[in-house]
Amino acid sequence: MVAVKTMVEGGKATTGPPLGPALGPLGLNLGQVVKDINEKTKSFAGMQVPVTVNVIDPTTKKYEIIVGVPPTSALLKKEVGIEKGSGNVKEKIAGNATLEQIKNVAKAKKPSLLSYNMKGAVLEVLGTAVSLGITVEGQSPKEIQKKIKNGEIEIGE
Repeated sequence: MVAVKTMVEGGKATTGPPLGPALGPLGLNLGQVVKDINEKTKSFAGMQVPVTVNVIDPTTKKYEIIVGVPPTSALLKKEVGIEKGSGNVKEKIAGNATLEQIKNVAKAKKPSLLSYNMKGAVLEVLGTAVSLGITVEGQSPKEIQKKIKNGEIEIGE
C-alpha cells in the first residue's frame, strides 16, 4: 500500500504540487481524488489540514482519504477570529478567548493530544494560547492554568 501524506488548505486542494506529482505516477484519477479531499476538508476552510491518501489497490485504483485535525494554533485562531498570533506576546495581545472556546479546541484536538483527560487537554491548548498572545476571559492563559491546577476552575470531562 502506498501512502501520500501532505498538508492542504481546507477545501482548496489542487492537482498541482504536492498532490499531483506524488499521486500522478500511481495512475489515480487526480481530479476525483482532489474533489474528495476538498469535500472532506471544506469545514477547515482557511486552515492547513494534514491529509493522507492511502492507495489500497493500485490495480483497481481504490484509495482512501484520511483527514487529520489542523494544528492547535490554527483551531485557536479560527475560534477567536484572528489571522495570526501577536508576534510579541509580552507587549501585544492578539485576541481574547472564552474558556468555552478553549474547551471547544481541546475537544477537537483531544484524540491527537498527549493528555489523558479533558483537564490536561485544556491545559495544553492554554499553552498554545500563551504562545499566540491570546488571553482567556481577559486573563493570561498562565493564570487560567494555575487556577485549573489549584481547583479554582473546574473543567469536567
